[in-house]
Amino acid sequence: MIGSGGSGAEGSPPCPLVVPDVGIVGVVLVLSLWLVPEGTDVLEGDRVVELLGGGVTIDLEAPVTGRLLRCLVDEDAPVAPGTVLAVFAPAAADD
Repeated sequence: MIGSGGSGAEGSPPCPLVVPDVGIVGVVLVLSLWLVPEGTDVLEGDRVVELLGGGVTIDLEAPVTGRLLRCLVDEDAPVAPGTVLAVFAPAAADD
């Protein structure tokens, strides 16, 4: 369980960034590069991490507008579909 502290909107749980099933069978995916550091504010859809596999580059986007709280996987580490790469704190809603 991810620790508390520095969360976004009150009552909004942290939002994970998970490796999707990209349909590449028999190829090891590697987390190539973090495009933003921990603590960075992002907009939903911003590119935040790059995966490599079988000569293909896959950019993953921020799942929410908010802040990248924690990167859970180091660069050059192998990853599989379902792996949680990072945790984001959603931004407070503007009411």
